[in-house]
Amino acid sequence: MKTLEGTDAHEFRNGPQPATLLPPVFVEPTRILLVTSCRAGSLASSLKLASQDAHLFDLELIREVLVDEQLENHLSNLSSAAAHCRPSIVVLCLTQDCLKEVDVVFNLVDEHLPTVPIFVAAEGAEPNELCRLLELGVVDFITAPFRSLELWSRLWRLRGRSDKKEAPRHKLGEDSFLKQLLGKSQLLRTEIAKIPTFARCDANVLISGETGTGKDLFARAIHYMSGRRGRPFIPTNCAALPVDLIENELFGHQSGAFTGASSCQSGLVDAAGGGTLFLDEIDSLPLLGQAKLLRLLQDGEYRAVGSSKVRKADIRVIAASNANFEEVLQSGQFRSDLYYRLDVIEITLPPLRAMKEDIPILARHFQTRYSAKYNNLTKDFEPAALQKLCSHDWPGNIRELENVIMRAVIFSNQATINADDIRVPVGSTINGNNSFKALKAAKIAEFEKAYVRQLLDANGGNVSKAAIAANKNRRAFYQLMRKHRIVASRAA
Repeated sequence: MKTLEGTDAHEFRNGPQPATLLPPVFVEPTRILLVTSCRAGSLASSLKLASQDAHLFDLELIREVLVDEQLENHLSNLSSAAAHCRPSIVVLCLTQDCLKEVDVVFNLVDEHLPTVPIFVAAEGAEPNELCRLLELGVVDFITAPFRSLELWSRLWRLRGRSDKKEAPRHKLGEDSFLKQLLGKSQLLRTEIAKIPTFARCDANVLISGETGTGKDLFARAIHYMSGRRGRPFIPTNCAALPVDLIENELFGHQSGAFTGASSCQSGLVDAAGGGTLFLDEIDSLPLLGQAKLLRLLQDGEYRAVGSSKVRKADIRVIAASNANFEEVLQSGQFRSDLYYRLDVIEITLPPLRAMKEDIPILARHFQTRYSAKYNNLTKDFEPAALQKLCSHDWPGNIRELENVIMRAVIFSNQATINADDIRVPVGSTINGNNSFKALKAAKIAEFEKAYVRQLLDANGGNVSKAAIAANKNRRAFYQLMRKHRIVASRAA
């Protein structure tokens, strides 16, 4: 039987195959050590109850060790487990309270089991706390509530990994993907730095940003630097899916399911088997499609149209949107439970107008590309041309810049591109930072940052209390904190 990660030449030629539900049986089960806090009783109980399905994946829960912030009380237990149990994987069980002290517990486990991958089962974790886990070196995580098959299938993927600090790399090297993301601005580099960390785990990702900021490139970089890189990357635009055929597009159909269905047809989930399904413009997905997608994310199960057979899905979902989700959720056009399933970890791409120093870099990159494509001899930009580029507001962001440079290359008859070759919409350029739109955006950002800091200071750094004072839910308040790079402990 083929493993979930395996891909042979036949499969490459004939397209992706449906994901295999159960892994092959190995001679010796993979040994798992459960490390729990004294305060993680219910979560630890759920994990041990789920262990009845571990044998299906040739996994074995061999021992439980209790630890907490009082390290001296538990050093002997962990030392004994490290010496005698020889675990292949450590499952670290953390409640919401424990997540605040995750550095202490993680470093304790890491010290005694330095080469064993650490997997976290968390309860009540916020996105910034999950990002912190990945920064520490956790290979993957799962948040409660979860299904036992979802837990064990993720752990099964970690079998045989001997060094948790070794992130998966593409055979051409991860730099080949990061180098496609051009720019030197700090806003952009901060988001790019998240990619290797996010690629190492298997959690869902939500990429937000205006139209034309490069969300597709970021999604591809995460996929091709992950353990799923040998399997398909299937992009789809949710706005382009026919409303009455969404279920069919996602899950396929059986022969005879409806008039004209003369044969079976697989859907996007089947096509992405073992790989990544990229859902662009996810906010455009109708409510019916949202309900179907929610079940897929919650249970890892789906049914083809006209079929009574429930199938298992082995995919990672990366979603993208240019919408303000706070407004979309308030309007009722998007399910909040689906949003929270998608927004496990998040990347927010800045608009091009906030990265003026990157405009010359991107412009020269596109000029080189299209000069070669159209056999044009233009080599560089005149200073006035670069000034005109930098003064434009770029509502279409990088995609708009690419189109402008492509037209300039095609129509330029000179060795250099001058200001007259740069054709942007009339009235869309700005004089430095003095436009109404730019000043308004800057003042709003200034107010938001000061307001969030003031609320955190007034509530002693307690994010929940600050969110209540702002009349926002906790997650929306966290989004404002991430937007302005505010850390609660520092603000307090």
